[in-house]
Amino acid sequence: MVVIDRNHDPRKNAELISRLSGKSLKIAELVQETNELFKEASEDYRPLNMNTNSGIFSFFTNFTASLRRIIQTKSAFDNAKDYDTIVDSNGNVFPEWMKSLNEQYKHLLKEIHREVYIDDFGAIGDGKTDSTEAFRMAIGKGRVKVYIPEGVYVVREIKLPSFIYLVGAGKGKTVIKLHDSAPKSRRLITNKNHRTGNRNVYVKGMTLDWNVERLGNAEKTSTWGNHSSCLLYANVKYGWVKDVEGVNPGLHCFDISSPLYNYYGDGYRARGGSEFIWLDNLNGYGFGDDGITTHHSDNIFISNCHMSDPSGKTHKNGFSNSNGIEIDDGSRNVWLLNNSSARCFGGVEIKAHHTSSAANNVVIIGHLSVNDNRSYNFRHIGHHKEKDPESKTAINIRAANIISYKPIHTELYANSSPRAMVLSAYKNVAVNHFTAIGDPSYDYGGEPAIAIQYRSRNIILKNVELSGFTNAGSDIKVFGGSNHADNVKIRNLLSRHSAPKTIQIGKGVANSAVEKVFAEAVNGQTVVELAENKALVKEIDSKGFKEVILGGSSQNQTTV
Repeated sequence: MVVIDRNHDPRKNAELISRLSGKSLKIAELVQETNELFKEASEDYRPLNMNTNSGIFSFFTNFTASLRRIIQTKSAFDNAKDYDTIVDSNGNVFPEWMKSLNEQYKHLLKEIHREVYIDDFGAIGDGKTDSTEAFRMAIGKGRVKVYIPEGVYVVREIKLPSFIYLVGAGKGKTVIKLHDSAPKSRRLITNKNHRTGNRNVYVKGMTLDWNVERLGNAEKTSTWGNHSSCLLYANVKYGWVKDVEGVNPGLHCFDISSPLYNYYGDGYRARGGSEFIWLDNLNGYGFGDDGITTHHSDNIFISNCHMSDPSGKTHKNGFSNSNGIEIDDGSRNVWLLNNSSARCFGGVEIKAHHTSSAANNVVIIGHLSVNDNRSYNFRHIGHHKEKDPESKTAINIRAANIISYKPIHTELYANSSPRAMVLSAYKNVAVNHFTAIGDPSYDYGGEPAIAIQYRSRNIILKNVELSGFTNAGSDIKVFGGSNHADNVKIRNLLSRHSAPKTIQIGKGVANSAVEKVFAEAVNGQTVVELAENKALVKEIDSKGFKEVILGGSSQNQTTV
């Protein structure tokens, strides 16, 4: 039994992941193997037409909208630099660009000309006194390190200039709380200049209480865009948020973003995105939308964080897409290391809205999802059906050493079936060492534990272990039909006392391969069920199943 509450210490995640998976993986080998799988998965990738020009006629016909698009957006295909995942001699994992961020930390320290204590400017941590002016005076124009002692400090908003280091006494000790009269749109902490940008901003060691109670019984807790959050970095270059807790925000606990979200279509990204940001050892709960989210920003590292128990009150009741960690519209080059989520709609969601570019080039190394409805949900909304435009930007995901623990139904999204993983619309996806643990007593309604669907392509799942999904329809289902998935490879699969069907491959899936499967069940039905005779199936070993392969042909090589 695994129970992690909102005060869970995320620095224990690596140990928990190892215990639940029963594996002590060598991190350098894991990264190398996953990179090799990703390279194999993406060999057949052919980019769609990347032209986002709507033409002269369209420009003048929709002049105002076209002008806004030119001012507010840039192309999603600007050849962003690729970075490797680095594993040092001590086994520490970080993106290659972290070296530059570390140099900028040294630069921040050199630029700091004074160190001050907030109470010297009249701030009182009594939970009542308005200390907004004290923070404004202490922060000044930046180039300062501001110490905040233990206490509860009430503010209307804190705006941070460039070269600022804001440090408290720790989570639960130093609390920054939003004033009772603050409007619903207010952010608790943000950078000062969203339009022109800020740089070298560091926030550490505190709890950020958005004080949602001030809104009374409001049905919706947020306004629009990137407002209503505990902490927003918009157009920040070189930023850190460490050892911080976000409590009950109307929208997000932590948002790494651009000044404005962009919905001008697939192929466009907002201008002014943040870049080179490190979020570490963060906790968050009670969020109206997502715990941690990113938008239109590049080069983000999220490590050792825990997000749980959203309120979902940004959305209509029963339709709350509230995720622990969401890598959203236009985000690129995002690393997630040893994070956790609990009781959210999605544990980790990598996605985009249908009128925006999809997040891409995302690396997940270690994640623990406990009782999330959909532990891992990768999708580009509005690009799933046969008549939808095919996504131009939903590409490139690497996920390794991840756990789905007992996904369950949630009232956040009342009609969503629990899944360990869902892949939709994305191409070039490598999942390596995935442990999915179901609850044998839970009614999964005959749905699959892992769904590969909705025009997803170039998918490799390797070293996957499933157990406990006894009331699911199948462990893994590759959906067929008019919007079928394709080019799917499943290797080294272990299923113990799980679904009655281990693998299902639907009609229309032209290229698929299933290799090295061991499945053990009591009264199992089928190990591999094929709607058509197009899959390569070999090295299948099973116990307790009525049929090993259903719908196979003489071309399938089978060992029983």
